[in-house]
This record gives sequence, C-alpha cells and structure tokens, in this order.
Amino acid sequence: MFFSFLDELRAAGIPAGVKEHLVLLDALERDVIARRPEEFYYLARATFVKDEALFDRFDQVFSKVFKGLEGEYGVGQADIPEEWLRAIAEKYLSPEEMEKIKSLGDWDEIMETLKKRLEEQQGRHQGGSKWIGTGGTSPYGNGGYNPEGVRIGGQSTHKRALKVWEQREFRNLDNEKELGTRNIKIALRRLRRFAREGAAEELDLDATIRGTARQGWLDIRMRAERRNAVKLLLFLDVGGSMDPFISLVEELFSAATAEFKNLEFFYFHNCLYEGVWKDNRRRFTERTPTWDILHKYGHDYKVVFVGDAAMSPYEITHPGGSVEHFNEEAGAVWMQRIANTYPATVWINPTAEQHWTYSQSTQIIRQLLNDRMYPLTLTGLDDAMRELTRKR
Repeated sequence: MFFSFLDELRAAGIPAGVKEHLVLLDALERDVIARRPEEFYYLARATFVKDEALFDRFDQVFSKVFKGLEGEYGVGQADIPEEWLRAIAEKYLSPEEMEKIKSLGDWDEIMETLKKRLEEQQGRHQGGSKWIGTGGTSPYGNGGYNPEGVRIGGQSTHKRALKVWEQREFRNLDNEKELGTRNIKIALRRLRRFAREGAAEELDLDATIRGTARQGWLDIRMRAERRNAVKLLLFLDVGGSMDPFISLVEELFSAATAEFKNLEFFYFHNCLYEGVWKDNRRRFTERTPTWDILHKYGHDYKVVFVGDAAMSPYEITHPGGSVEHFNEEAGAVWMQRIANTYPATVWINPTAEQHWTYSQSTQIIRQLLNDRMYPLTLTGLDDAMRELTRKR
C-alpha cells in the first residue's frame, strides 16, 4: 500500500522520493504518532508536501489510497483499515452511542457487512435498502435515510451516520484554482524591482549610526522610501461576456492597485481600438486616445490585458468590426502596436484554459501576442509574471 501511495503522489505531480518514503517508514517504526488516521495524515503530509499549493492534491491521493474510494460516487476495491475505524469509534462515540449499533449487530458485523458489499457491488446504486449508493434506506452510502449507519461520501442530510467515510476535512489550496485577493497579491509580487526614489523621508538607521560614530555627535541620515519600481499598464475588458467574471477581475484589480504604485489602468470592450477610458459611466464622452498612451508611457512599462477574448473574429480582423462604433483600423492593428511598443505584454484570461480552443477570437489574440496568454489561476499568474520579468 505504501508503494502505491508513493506512485500515486508522483502521478499527481507531487515530488515524492524514496528519501521521504524511508523517513515516513522510520517514523512509523518509531511510533512517533498514535495509530489514528488523523495522526498518520498529518505525518504523511509533513513528510511529502513541501508546498502548501499541493495540499489539495495530497488530500485526493490520500483519500484514494487509504480510504479505498475513487471519488464522490465510485467505490474502490482497496482494503479498509479496520483498526483505524475501531479507533475512531472508540474515540468519538459514547458508550450509549455504541449500544445503538446493536440495531444492525455489533461493530464487527457492521464493518464486515460493509466489506462484503464493497466486494459484491459492481457499480453505482441509487435508492433501495441494501447497496452502497445515494438515497434509499441502506445503512451505507449518502443522501438517504437510515436510523444509523456509515455515510460514504456526499454531504450529511440527517446527521445520523455512526461513521462518515470519505469526508474530506483537509481541504487546502490548489495551485490550479481561481484566486482570492490575497493569493493574487502573492502571485503579483514576483513582478517586483525595488528602488529608492523620491523625497528622503525615511530614517536610514545604519547610516545614522555610522555618521554619529564618525562625527562624534548625533548625525541623522534620511533616505527615500524603498518602493516597487515596476511600471504597469493595465487594460481591463468590461461588459458583455465579461460580466460573469466581475468579482474575480475586481479582486485582481484590487490586488494590482495595492502592489504597484506606478500603475495606470484603462477600460476597453472586447478588443483594443483607437480609444480607451477610465470611467465606464463616461466611456463615450471622456476617452483617452490609444495613440496618447503609446506616446506618454515609456517602453519600460509592463502591459497586462485582462479579458476573456470572446468576440466575433471580425471585431479583431476588420475595420468597422466593433459592435459599438465604426473603427477605422482593425483591432489587430492596435494590438500589434501595443506589442511592438511594449515588449513585456501579456493577456490574462479568466475563462478556463481548456475552453480557449473553442473560440476563434481567443486563438487570434494569442497569435497577436505570440502565445503570451495565461489563465487567471495561481499558476497562470505566476507564469505571466515570469514572462514579464524575462530579459529581452
């Protein structure tokens, strides 16, 4: 079982080696933990996982290998560690609750029946009074009603299960998941280049000590505050198909505003054209010409587009393709001008990456930016920040 555990960890992308495997076996041999599932879980996780972003993958592997379940509905053929179940029952059930188990027989009989049904059952079952499945009155499964039994997977309905199997209480971060503001900030911090600029308003303690010692009297030295010197242009797609992503993009915008002091942002719709704006309520009356942006902000600016790139291909490739006005030059022309002016340009897409191939417009945008499109996930943001910091 432990060798299969190691193989499953590797298959899930967790860098587990023989060294960690031997450390785990040595710890078990020395009885450094009590013989309880929770204790073993934390010991194994501390041994194999070095990055908190992999905690959720570890949970899934741990559940698959040691709980014998394939997923929320499937039931695997792995053996159930009976001594662990007994230990949990003795720890969490009062003597009175243990007595109630007798309605189906003693604990051994309940677990033996569960094992037999795991072996006999060939597929998913819904309803009924015997098999492991959903609904019905069987003492095994989830979503049904039985005075007492073992809930396997799913969510509690009546709070009557004597034992819950496949209840994942160890949910943590996964580096493939979409992000909250805090995690976005962490990802954006890769795009940092500190410098001391501006007025000398911060006490330089080291220089003050050196000057005082050298002069023989108090010599206070000040210095400019250390700030992130990276300059960022942020273009945000708004309206239409971007409406479902408003909350997520707001979190990204909030995080970027907090992390970058030299940040300029502008809104656009679907594709970049000859004008952008800063206030959506006045987007037809107070526009900033895109030419002004190209002439005002230097080549050292980093550029980030945020949008789903979902539109008619003609909105990118043809003059007059815009859905709101007649654009004299195609959107592709303006996108190319941005890419030529600012070598460090990326596009962040909130749509799941596996759906990009179904959108012709998404493929066109990717081509215009030399495939520098990244999903709005922890991994995607990290890759995008790496691209922006790459030397050119």
